[in-house]
Amino acid sequence: MATEGTKFQVNYKLSDGTLINLYAATVTELEAGLADLAMNALNIRATGNELSGGSAPAPTVASVAAQFNATPVAAAPASDGAQNCRHGVMAFREGTSSKGPWKGYMCAAPKGATDKCDTIWVR
Repeated sequence: MATEGTKFQVNYKLSDGTLINLYAATVTELEAGLADLAMNALNIRATGNELSGGSAPAPTVASVAAQFNATPVAAAPASDGAQNCRHGVMAFREGTSSKGPWKGYMCAAPKGATDKCDTIWVR
């Protein structure tokens, strides 16, 4: 809600009808608010879908990198049996399940990333 000190007001209406209102008293506050909205656009969209009963896919690594103007870093060559994927060095993990012991290299992408690479299982 705009206060008496509000000098700038920006309103966005998303395609699903969601309204986003940004209020600022100074240009600095306005710029910071717009930057915050830009960095959280995917979260805002996903939350709107979730609240409306839809399902929003998890953001991809590429889309998050694009939000921050990030440049992908090439993975270092694998050494000592280590494995790489397009997200970096894969983590070696091992454990025991109801089917017995297991070993594998897991993708470095964040949990829930839609472009997460398949595990490379060690037999």
